[in-house]
Amino acid sequence: MRAVLIFLCIIAAVATVASQQLEKWNKAGRPAIMTTAKAAPTPQSNPASGRTVTLQSDGRGHFQVDARVDGRAVEFMVDTGASVIALRESAAAKLGIHPAVRDYTARASTANGVVKAAPVMLNRVEVNGIMVRDVMAFVMPDEGLGTNLLGMSFLSRVKWTHEKGRLVLEQ
Repeated sequence: MRAVLIFLCIIAAVATVASQQLEKWNKAGRPAIMTTAKAAPTPQSNPASGRTVTLQSDGRGHFQVDARVDGRAVEFMVDTGASVIALRESAAAKLGIHPAVRDYTARASTANGVVKAAPVMLNRVEVNGIMVRDVMAFVMPDEGLGTNLLGMSFLSRVKWTHEKGRLVLEQ
């Protein structure tokens, strides 16, 4: 039960931070968002339409997915309650994303206390052939985020349905 409460608090915190950050950006215009410096080469062709990915829920009812961020493997838990993708600092570092202290401009309250978050723009996020470009994400300290979250900044740009323990993504 405690784990569920912590998870829900993290989701609420990420959603709050994302909405606050997006509101600031809408008022001030598009900010200079950090991008990955060492991104893998981007294919020139667009992905074929009509791709479908079906995910089966685990024993807890969660959907785990191995994705590729800028060509590198990252494990995520799908989270429709998270406004943006949330990356743990350790995962971001493996992607070559190293926010400076000054980049942590957003704050979120979680079960672990106040957590700072650094907004970043991911060049592309792929889930089994479904690809979305220019995806907003937050980098959060590992102690404030238990797992990487595949949030709505990705999911809102694909069609998805949930039924009988299956999550179907389509592009």
